[in-house]
Amino acid sequence: MNIESFRVCCLSQPLATEDMPFDDTVVTFRLKGRIFGCLMLDKPDLVVLKCEPERAEELRMRFPAIEGAFHWNKKYWNQIRLDGSVPDSLMEELVRHAWEQVNRKLPKIHRVVSP
Repeated sequence: MNIESFRVCCLSQPLATEDMPFDDTVVTFRLKGRIFGCLMLDKPDLVVLKCEPERAEELRMRFPAIEGAFHWNKKYWNQIRLDGSVPDSLMEELVRHAWEQVNRKLPKIHRVVSP
């Protein structure tokens, strides 16, 4: 997966939006204002995704390209190097998982019913 296919995958999630809240190099992907993913234009081989803590640890043990995210709470956020070692199918699943983590934490009235 490359940075553009990652972006497309993030934006394909229900009600996903993107913005650049920090500077002109950081793109965040949000559900109802809450971030579920991020990419850095100045580091096109690195993306960040929200993850359930136990799963985050398991992924970090299985894939050297997955680490606790720098400048993010490492308990909930993974940074993933787009070096080809993480299969695209898993990357797509991790984007869905990140989106679901945010959706789950929304107040019940604001949660999105995904297809």
